[in-house]
Amino acid sequence: MILDLFFPNRCIHCSRIIDAKLLVCSLCFEQIHFTHFDYFGDDIIKEKCRLLFPVENTYALMKFEQDGLSQKIIHELKYKSRENAGKTLAEWTAERLDFKDKKPDLLLSVPLHPKKLKERGYNQLHLFTETLSKFYNLPFDHELIQRNHYSKAQALKDKKHRLETVNPFSLSKSISGKHILLIDDVFTTGNTVSSIAWEILNSGDNMVSVLVMAVDV
Repeated sequence: MILDLFFPNRCIHCSRIIDAKLLVCSLCFEQIHFTHFDYFGDDIIKEKCRLLFPVENTYALMKFEQDGLSQKIIHELKYKSRENAGKTLAEWTAERLDFKDKKPDLLLSVPLHPKKLKERGYNQLHLFTETLSKFYNLPFDHELIQRNHYSKAQALKDKKHRLETVNPFSLSKSISGKHILLIDDVFTTGNTVSSIAWEILNSGDNMVSVLVMAVDV
């Protein structure tokens, strides 16, 4: 309570004082551009993924806009130690995403390299994934996929390096006969999810769907 008094939580967009559990005030919340995608329909993510690997379903919570509110939210989560923002984003997702009677078998988030995990102190996708796991009653596995090479974040790479196709991922064990929902923060070129998807698809008779916090349109 003392910390709240001297260091109150503020909206990351307009700096109004807000509840400690919130990211943005009610007014700024209205400025977030949610995609309203249909998980089973066609969208820009599905179109791009189909050029890279066989994908089942796709969903993005927000549109990622440079210097926009969605970018601020993602950056708070990834670079400013606001790990709990992942829970908020998951709650927003759960309010909008309906798997109907076709839930995936397993939730799988894109891993960080151990060096980057040590630097950041947390994987920005873990709490997001774990919150969705509880809401939908679905298992998750943070150990199934491993990142073998240390690299810059996609947002910090120039276009040439973002288009490189060297696969830095591998599976820690074989898996077969599963529908995997692959989770990432921002969908840009699709190279990251494609690299992981092919590891999963080549492991056995699996299917891959994709869920991201935001899509760069």
